[in-house]
Amino acid sequence: MTRKPYHCRMSLTQDPSHSAEAAVPVSVSTKAPAFGVIIIGDEILSGKRTDKHLAKVIELLSARGLLLAYADYVGDDPARITRALARAFTSGDVVFSFGGIGATPDDHTRQCAASALGVPLALHPEAAALIYERMADMAREKGIPYEPDRADNRHRLNMAMFPLGASIIPNPYNKIAGFSCEGQSVGEGTGRVHFVPGFPVMAWPMVEWVLDAYYASWFSQVLMSEKSIIVYGAMESTLTPLMEELERLHPAIKVFSLPSVDHPQYGRHIELGVKGPAAHVTGAYAGLLSGLRQFELELGPELVR
Repeated sequence: MTRKPYHCRMSLTQDPSHSAEAAVPVSVSTKAPAFGVIIIGDEILSGKRTDKHLAKVIELLSARGLLLAYADYVGDDPARITRALARAFTSGDVVFSFGGIGATPDDHTRQCAASALGVPLALHPEAAALIYERMADMAREKGIPYEPDRADNRHRLNMAMFPLGASIIPNPYNKIAGFSCEGQSVGEGTGRVHFVPGFPVMAWPMVEWVLDAYYASWFSQVLMSEKSIIVYGAMESTLTPLMEELERLHPAIKVFSLPSVDHPQYGRHIELGVKGPAAHVTGAYAGLLSGLRQFELELGPELVR
């Protein structure tokens, strides 16, 4: 299923009669955006469920030469969800929001997205048609009459209520669509948020679809790499001036320091390294090794990612 992405515009004076299909296509930038995630649900924060989305999004982005910039975890509190989405819509980033788009009392994400954008919720015709298809499929599988006007089936249509102007994200598991919206250019820029369910079996292929349908032009724009070395018997405070000097001399890279006191293989150590565009990492890493030799430290294995 391919279609041009549409978006919601943040507006306090949106005409409710405005058709979603007449919305303006998402603009395309020549520079890859930052990618973020918002993971919603009390069950994550209470420990009833363990979040699996963060690691999977990192994997999906990495496979396409992209990086995750940040992750926000939010409980089922409408005010907090609205604030998180409002930030995302004005961030200039591409954000995946997981969870809360069902139709039970603790599902607030659809309403919060509309509030953050300043637009009403509206029944999306294509999403509604897919829900009707799903109802018919379920009736056929169970060998019962298809009754679209039955109360529980009518209730399912609430899952097709999206912020006005949203475009759908197809759900290959059960046809209950997710949706995408774009905010207005404010502050840092226009943020695009893609809303998917909390269930991994649905959410992950939907995220892949969004990446491949909308952002393929940004895949592997810059080959990134990371080189590091295990350093024994050093304090981070001693190595900080070297790290600062490397970032000054090589502004395209980042220096990182990961201390450990009980590593099962290396024991007490610091993993010290550089990461960034591959073309810049080689020279910066050579500078790191040269600087470390001046301290006459015991060095362990080198790691390349």
